[in-house]
Amino acid sequence: MFSGSFCPMTSQAASLPRAEIFAYWVLSFGSHLYSFYQLHRFSKAHETRLQRQFQLEQGLIGYLRDPNDFEWTFWTHWAKKSLLWSLFGHGMITILTNLYSPKLKVLVSAVYGFIVATSVVGIKGVAVLLVHLGVTFLVAQLRRPAFCWASSLLLLISTIHFQPLQDIQRGWYETEEEYYLLLFSVAVCGLRFISYSLEHCWCLTETGGIVQLCWLFSYTFYHPFFYNGPIITYTDYRQQIKRPAEDLGRNGTVFKFMVLRTGRIVLWWCIAEFMIHTMHMHSIQSNETYLEILPPWALGGLALALVQFFYVKYLVLFGLPSMLVTMDGVSPPKLPRCVSIMHTFTGMWRYFDVGLYRWLIRYIYVPLGGSRSGPLHKVLSSGLAFGFVCVWHGGHDYLQYWALMNWAGVLVESGLKTLLSSSPIHSFIEQHFSAAMKRRCAALLCAFSTAMLILSNLVFLGGIHVGRIFWKRVFIQGWSTVAPPMLAFLYCFAQIGLEWTPNPA
Repeated sequence: MFSGSFCPMTSQAASLPRAEIFAYWVLSFGSHLYSFYQLHRFSKAHETRLQRQFQLEQGLIGYLRDPNDFEWTFWTHWAKKSLLWSLFGHGMITILTNLYSPKLKVLVSAVYGFIVATSVVGIKGVAVLLVHLGVTFLVAQLRRPAFCWASSLLLLISTIHFQPLQDIQRGWYETEEEYYLLLFSVAVCGLRFISYSLEHCWCLTETGGIVQLCWLFSYTFYHPFFYNGPIITYTDYRQQIKRPAEDLGRNGTVFKFMVLRTGRIVLWWCIAEFMIHTMHMHSIQSNETYLEILPPWALGGLALALVQFFYVKYLVLFGLPSMLVTMDGVSPPKLPRCVSIMHTFTGMWRYFDVGLYRWLIRYIYVPLGGSRSGPLHKVLSSGLAFGFVCVWHGGHDYLQYWALMNWAGVLVESGLKTLLSSSPIHSFIEQHFSAAMKRRCAALLCAFSTAMLILSNLVFLGGIHVGRIFWKRVFIQGWSTVAPPMLAFLYCFAQIGLEWTPNPA
């Protein structure tokens, strides 16, 4: 269920007339632009009040910049302060070691990552990570997955959620941003510690303890992935980091990739900055009054802008580290797929954060039985996976609602797929529906799934109040005026998604 596909009417998208596909493209692209334009008009009309209430910053070419997306502002600040320089240093060290001493690549990379981590999060912050690392290593020697999980969860929860310990850690730093950097590092490293300990439990033959500890140290402090991911498993890291550099540089392939990816990252960064200069969506979502008075098109534009910005943001945040690790011979997870062509909950989880998805499947979903052990195991496995993600993100009330909505969405999609695949219904569909009509029906079902998917993402990005107001304005007050055209446009989005990904998730 959690890893299964969902396209209930057809397993592969049938071809539709070109004129029909063209119409879907025009309506999809046009609705994006028009709704963004309406949101821009609203933000300009209320710009003075937004600036006074949310401290908009002076931006480029006379525009005001919305700094109220914490994650973007946080990482932009740290990129300017140190991360861009340290990532550039990692790239230079990789080039030099590949040229002059490839056998020392892993050692030099680990030492460099440790030095940079110490300089950024401080000796005390690194000491916390070393304590986690040491406990993880010692518990893993018992080769008991239950013990590994218990110790890892205890370390994560105590560091992230235990208030007295949080107060102590805050006291180590002059600014709140420095503490948050430690918090993010601990959270991401926690996934790596779980990966190492479980892989060690499952591996029948291993090297000596000192070698294992060195590999765990290298895996933990690998600089491109240290602060924010993306996530790769311990086994993948160990196998890939040992690749000889000669296999990666043939015909200038990697150099060409680096040049193209740098250009794309700059373009994504420009798009993200353009959005927060012209639409101010993060400030608008923070005020319930604005959410209540937004015109319908601007309301739709706000929803699209929030999820699209989140997508573009992670293209930048994952794109730069992914570009650098390619030089080391590591194959990073694929970058997030555009959210506008995501039309199912299962597809969103499979294709947005690919590294986290693979981690959840390997270490939670499959070990608990997954889809191979019957419906009850499927429900339990996926529920615990979503529960872990909720706790890992912080466990706040809005995250609980978001996790429950995603769990319910995956269960409904899986149940509907099973129902439509049953013999009598499947036979009826095959006899009475053409391939093109099955695709249209699938897109219609996906439109409803997409509506709930967007709603869940709004809860994740803006909180419960944003999701509640959207639900009220679209599905309660606007059930006859706003919801039908919205679903029609989402139907077009789903058709583009089916066209773009003929074997949908």
